[in-house]
Order: sequence, then C-alpha cells, then structure tokens
Amino acid sequence: MESPKFIMVTCQVGAETAVKGEVARLWPGFRFSYSRPGFLTFKLPEGAPLAGDFKLRSVFARAHAFSLGKATGTDVDTMANEAWRIVGDRAVARIHAWSRDEAAPGHRGFEPSINGAALEAKEAIRRACPRPESLSPQDANPLSAAKRGEGVLDCVIVQPGQWWIGYHRARSAAARWPGGMMPLELPPDAVSRAWLKMEEALRWSRLPIPPAARVAEIGSAPGGASQALLARGFQVTGVDPAEMSPIVLGHSRFTHLRRRAVQVRRREFRKIRWLTADMNVAPNYTLDVIEGIVTHPEVRIRGLLLTLKLIEWDLAEQVPEYLARVRGWGYQLVRARQLQHNRQEICVAALRRVSWGTLGRGRGTARGATEGPSAPQGSPRPDNPDNPA
Repeated sequence: MESPKFIMVTCQVGAETAVKGEVARLWPGFRFSYSRPGFLTFKLPEGAPLAGDFKLRSVFARAHAFSLGKATGTDVDTMANEAWRIVGDRAVARIHAWSRDEAAPGHRGFEPSINGAALEAKEAIRRACPRPESLSPQDANPLSAAKRGEGVLDCVIVQPGQWWIGYHRARSAAARWPGGMMPLELPPDAVSRAWLKMEEALRWSRLPIPPAARVAEIGSAPGGASQALLARGFQVTGVDPAEMSPIVLGHSRFTHLRRRAVQVRRREFRKIRWLTADMNVAPNYTLDVIEGIVTHPEVRIRGLLLTLKLIEWDLAEQVPEYLARVRGWGYQLVRARQLQHNRQEICVAALRRVSWGTLGRGRGTARGATEGPSAPQGSPRPDNPDNPA
C-alpha cells in the first residue's frame, strides 16, 4: 500500500493563513499545495512516512487527515464506489463525511455542522462498503463518535460533485467527530449563542470540574455561557458591568458582580477554583486581567477556559506566546483550539496540576495539542454511542 503524499485540512473560513503559518512553523518539510476557503492541502516530504495516528498539533485546523485522492461526478453512488477504490485495503471502522464551511461561524446565522449533503454522502459510502462487516455498528448513527484507535474514511465535500477522500486514525477528542465538529444545537431558551461556545469548550477541554464547583465567568453578559455552566450544576459568579438576562439572574446558583473584572476585589475569588473568560478585547488585555487574578496569593484557581479574541488575523502568529504566558502562571497543561463555534477567536484550556487520575487517557499529549483532559465527573462522554455529548 502506497504511503499518502498529502495531508488535507479543514478550518474556519478566514483561518487559512493561520493554518499555513502553523504548519510552516511546526512542520517545515510540508509544502502548501491547494486551498479553497476553509480547506487546504499540504504535500508531505519524500521518504518520511508519518504514523497512522499522526497529529498535526494545529490550533486552527479543525480536522486533518491523510489525503488519498478525489472522487468526482454527479452520481453519489458512483462517487462512493470511487471513494472505496481510493481508500484501498485500509482498515475502516467509521465513515466521516462533512462539507467545508460556507461562511464564518455566526455569519448570517451560519453554524458549522454536518449538513444534508454530508449525510447523503456518508449514506452512499456506507451502502457501497465492500466489507460492511468491518464497519462499527455505531457508524450508522451520525451523532456517535468514533472510538479511540478506529480507522476512519474521510470524505470532505469541497464543492458539489467533488469529494476529497482521506484516512485517519481516531485518537484525539476532535478526531473522533466528523470534521472535528460536535453535534450541538442551541436550546430554545438560550439567551445567546455563547451557550454553544461554552458547551463545546467544556466538552472539548474535558476539564475535571466536579459537581457543585464554584466557577467565575469574566464577561458573562448576557448569560448564554452562564446557562451552560449552570446546567451542569455549577455555582456560577458572573462578572460583567452589562446587564444579565433575567432568566440567568433568577437562577438560585447564579451571582452577578456588576463590575469590570479589574474592579472586583481579589478576595471575591478566594473560594473560586475554576475561571472562564470571554471579553471583547485584545488577547493581551484578557491575559493581563486573568493574570492579576490567578497570581494573587489568596487565590487558588485550578483550571481556566479562556476565549482570546484575534482582533486581527495577524495575532494568530502570537498564539505560542499567549500559551507560554499561561504556562508561566503555573499551569502544567495548556491547550488551545479554534472551536467550531468560535468566531475570530480561540479557546484556551489550562489545568494547574496534572496527574494520572486527572487526565486519564488524555495524559502525555503534547502542549498545544487539541485533545483535553478527562471529562467532568457526571458529564456525558463522547465515546458513549448512546449519548452524542
């Protein structure tokens, strides 16, 4: 079986230059080859085959796989047969099909997700499978995640009638979902789409936040992210000079400090162990505010979930510096990812003390990787086929 010669990547529309910059820094032997908005390919160096579970370690790449070839045409069944010819005799237990993004998240209501064209492509590929017994029984459910280590056939719909076919082995949390996208829907009572960002951040990071934990949220208004935190049973303190939604204000486990974070006395954080922040300011300003809290001698913040706004895309080049700064506060595990529901921003997860019991199967991964620590106690896990969380 011939070794793959290309890597294909999908990302947020607008993040292509950021991905290219990361690849040039992390993998200087890779050569940029082809791109469309939200989709890129890179030629691999000759004579240096990569492991089947290769991790790109990119913050801005939502999903990546070995690129094996293209299936083109107007008939999905014919294209599906071509997909299996391209994949050859590689061991496939799951089929992941998704379309590259049509727009940036939130633009005119667009949210990255598995659309109808992707579902049709997956079903056609399943029907054409020459070895159906090799597919996982859970693969029929588009809301189930691949199990760790399973081989995945990847089908990216770059444009109508053009599928890019690839292969990867599911290792990280993101690699277990088609296109790295979790199946989230905004609840009818959510006060803002910040619910999506927070819920995805919690599931991706898998921070071990225990039930009834005290969590502070910097930049909480109007309250969508607070709703996601409250739904998990946490005691939430929202810090924001703006008004909160009455729905959130009326919750028995929510406290509103209607002030800017720099105006809050540090003793207000003495009982807080988990801190989140989403402020509409430049990254270094956010980090200045958080540093003033977590480095105070009376404050013991165990874990962080920070949203850093990239006011200009050029700030993507400074992401390694931002992560190094967070590590400098004493956080042993620091990871970042541009979540599917992030806009021009990234999510940073940090944990102060790392242990075997804390990280579970996430232990030992490289700093900056996109896989997070263990799931919160009592929270749904992605490897449960009966629960898509």
